[in-house]
Amino acid sequence: MDNDLITLWETPKAKEIYMIAGWRQWADAGAISSGLPLYLIHRTNARKIGEIKDDGFYLFQLPGAHHFLRPEIQLEDGYRQSLKKPQNEFYYWGDDEKGLVIFLGEEPHMRADRYTEALLSAAKTLGVKRVVAVGGVYGAMPYSRDREVSCVYSLPVMKEELEAYAVRFSNYEGGTTIGTYMVDHAEHLDLEFLVFYAIVPAYDFSPVSDLVQAISIEHDFKAWYDLMRRINHMYQMEIDLSELEEQSHELRQSMDAKIAELEDQLPDLAVHAYLADLEEDFDAEPFIPPLSDVWGRALGNLLRDEDAEEE
Repeated sequence: MDNDLITLWETPKAKEIYMIAGWRQWADAGAISSGLPLYLIHRTNARKIGEIKDDGFYLFQLPGAHHFLRPEIQLEDGYRQSLKKPQNEFYYWGDDEKGLVIFLGEEPHMRADRYTEALLSAAKTLGVKRVVAVGGVYGAMPYSRDREVSCVYSLPVMKEELEAYAVRFSNYEGGTTIGTYMVDHAEHLDLEFLVFYAIVPAYDFSPVSDLVQAISIEHDFKAWYDLMRRINHMYQMEIDLSELEEQSHELRQSMDAKIAELEDQLPDLAVHAYLADLEEDFDAEPFIPPLSDVWGRALGNLLRDEDAEEE
């Protein structure tokens, strides 16, 4: 490995290795970029296998924002109990056939080129075939529907495959995120790198009422679930999503209750009419895996169960 910022104390030997990446970053609506990778680390019991060392990536002070940038310290009777610094860590879960690298990092403030080179170098060293980065942006959409997902990719040959994942290919112009920044660098390395951005429901009522500003979802488990259904299919992995599916149902029930309470307290907002208009204009297609894949997995599970019973 030719990058001195990378420390790897394990190099997995699976035949196929893929990566999911996320950051604590500004494009983190619904805690998708920071929360979903952390959830997967705990869900799969992934083990830490490496990290990116700090190389001046983070600001210590910026006028008016220093409390958000500095490392966090915990003191007790004047003595340091802990000092929390930005972490950029690689975790791994898998077997001899297929493996998943889960990267969770802190979006750099500076030296993005150096940071990007380090992460992509690690992906190459680990033999990663494809990287999927995840993120979230807020938007007005029905909370009861499957999340709309936009997509950015590194290599033109990827587009035809990605069309099957019910995504909208982004035509955005403006400031880059760390994920889209890496897409550009990945193309020069001929590395398959894509970013999935899920739209997280958010509603701004401030123009019509001073009593309520906005409603948004802090942890959008529905978005996590919808993204993982795509990633599970893409990587042909069997990560158990039943817990996320249940959390998605609970989230909808919680939103139902919140909207009903808001409608009862502030009927002039006409919240239900507002959501009905969103529903009427919403045209994003849900992701539906090919039937051949669904039946193939079901048959495989059935055969494995029969073999286990015979034994």
